[in-house]
Amino acid sequence: MDFAVIGNCTIAAIINKMARHVWFCFPRLDSDPAFNALVNDPDPQSGFMDVQLDRFASSEQRYLRNTAVVETILTAEDGASLRIVDFAPRFKRFGRQFRPPMIIRRIEPLNGRCRITVRLRPSFGYGTMQPNKTFGSNHMRFVSGAAVLRLTTDIPVSYIDQEVSFILHRPVNLFLGSDESVPERPDTLARQFLEETVGYWQDWVRDLAVPFEWQSAVIRAAITLKLCSYEDTGAIVAALTTSLPEHAGSGRNWDYRYCWMRDAFFTVHSLNRLGATLTMENYLTYVLDAVLSTDLGELAPLYPIVPGSSTEEIISSGLRGFQGMGPVRIGNAAAGQRQNDIYGSVILAAAQMFWDDRLPRPGDLSLYHQLRPIGIMAQRLALEPDAGIWEYRGRSRPHTFSAMMCWAAVHRLGLIAGKVGETDDAAQWLGSAMELREKIIARAWNEQGGYFAGSLGGSEVDAALLLMPEIGLVSYNDPHFLATLRIIEQRLLRNGLMMRYAEADDFGMPESAFLVCSFWYVDTLVACGRHQEARDLFQRILDLRNHVGLLSEDVALDSGELWGNFPQTYSMVGLIHSALRLSRSWEEGVWRVS
Repeated sequence: MDFAVIGNCTIAAIINKMARHVWFCFPRLDSDPAFNALVNDPDPQSGFMDVQLDRFASSEQRYLRNTAVVETILTAEDGASLRIVDFAPRFKRFGRQFRPPMIIRRIEPLNGRCRITVRLRPSFGYGTMQPNKTFGSNHMRFVSGAAVLRLTTDIPVSYIDQEVSFILHRPVNLFLGSDESVPERPDTLARQFLEETVGYWQDWVRDLAVPFEWQSAVIRAAITLKLCSYEDTGAIVAALTTSLPEHAGSGRNWDYRYCWMRDAFFTVHSLNRLGATLTMENYLTYVLDAVLSTDLGELAPLYPIVPGSSTEEIISSGLRGFQGMGPVRIGNAAAGQRQNDIYGSVILAAAQMFWDDRLPRPGDLSLYHQLRPIGIMAQRLALEPDAGIWEYRGRSRPHTFSAMMCWAAVHRLGLIAGKVGETDDAAQWLGSAMELREKIIARAWNEQGGYFAGSLGGSEVDAALLLMPEIGLVSYNDPHFLATLRIIEQRLLRNGLMMRYAEADDFGMPESAFLVCSFWYVDTLVACGRHQEARDLFQRILDLRNHVGLLSEDVALDSGELWGNFPQTYSMVGLIHSALRLSRSWEEGVWRVS
């Protein structure tokens, strides 16, 4: 997964180490990818944008410090080199956030005489349709039905259309996005947009409450989480991609460009801990508009980032898959599953609103009454069978994690009711939570094995139960939890990395570790006083990050190779949480550096 990501909370693009754009959904995060080469390997003939350097020798890639701007240096055999800067503009303009569905590429000569070819080959309909082209004096349009992608550039348009090579004498610029004219000189506008975008991200980072240790890793994770938010509605996608397999040839290829209630809660929680609370406020608006404003019934585990869009799961006929490993799925059938933990996810995501005095509009009685029906559903469904956190497609059981998240919904609503003055409600909620907790603990305990099982009355071992103390159902020093921890270590820990579970599912036996579970294990080690083990494991996971500090969902148990959708919010969330728990304080770090 040697890719970098750019974006502006409207669109995002994924770029490989050779500066090839291989993924770009337009005009929003969940749209048809105009660049889709990421899931059309090997040897895609379309669905990308790149720069071919004659006699290419090497490349280097990095983010500009504390930004979402990517710089790639390409060097030729004779030492000639050029610099490619990729970004999506984001900054304040006319008193509001300017974040158009646009990517900008600036190509600058550095040393010698570089001969290059700029190739721009979008496709539409998930790889099934090649666009028609129309031309203007300094732009070209790629048209397929109602879809239009416009390039404005100061490179001769015919050079791009015919893929003619030329000597790079001066900086050149490409603006790719909506079918709107660029009113100013491309070079001037590109430099201005770049400067202001760099300024925006550096200002945003400056306000983060980062730990003393591992600051650069946490900052990169925080920026990446921000890029996974769709600011127009407040939704947060689980990842920017679809169908990157969980391990080679697994068929575990899923579309993650949707807002999971669970994943979004973890993302909001992480950014809140860093002081970036606006994402929480926007996300809560999304929940109120997209979820709670509809006929409640039972909540779905995931929702489209724009209410009313389809989540139907189909398989693309035009894309062959990542490294040829199909299928490529569009949509996600998990939307039709029952996953009872999501009720706790919604309540926990909203809870901070009631206690955080920094917020311009904190949680109030009205918000409590909007959340109240979720608690009622959590009470009703807590002990009922569901597909669970791992979204099993071929079974339904009363999963312990789901039950404990329903308990968390009921318990937190009791605290919230007390905060807003609804004392009778508070007593009722907290009493119900106490009764529910007793039932969960009794039914989850596997007497024969001596551990909490992954389902009520079951025997499976589930890494999600590492979160039992984090949610508050038990304490870290509870003997029953410590016994469960030992069983999880014995059965799920492989080469120091944590699997979700180790039993056959719909696709056979899993063959990869789930990165967020490894971070949960780090957090548990810290809480149990095993600090050096936690630090060693945390550093090992950090070493798995790619060349620009990003993580996907899974890691191969043998090779340490990253797999799964990219970049994965779960994984970046886990990195932030573990760093905050492990780091020395600023006082210790500044005054007691050894």
